[in-house]
Amino acid sequence: MPKVILHKGGEVFEGDVAPKTNLVVSAGIRKFPFPNLAYKCGMGKCSTCTCRILAGADHLEPPNWKEKRQLGERLDEGYRLACQLWVTEDIELAQDV
Repeated sequence: MPKVILHKGGEVFEGDVAPKTNLVVSAGIRKFPFPNLAYKCGMGKCSTCTCRILAGADHLEPPNWKEKRQLGERLDEGYRLACQLWVTEDIELAQDV
């Protein structure tokens, strides 16, 4: 099972998720990373779930058109939309407060 490490507000939250988990969907049904992950629409429209990938980016699919539209140049800095990611391997990410 993939391990997720989330840095937010000076705290670190760790948990395991099932393979092919979407973190926003998981939080929406009150599983990890609920309640620590900020999110809203879950469809790549609002960018509330924006996170910076610290480790494990090489196991993620390339950014889709929704991420390219919302994040633009921030993609080059390691930012992604959590609602558009399907976690298959360990990942470490940070979400700004």
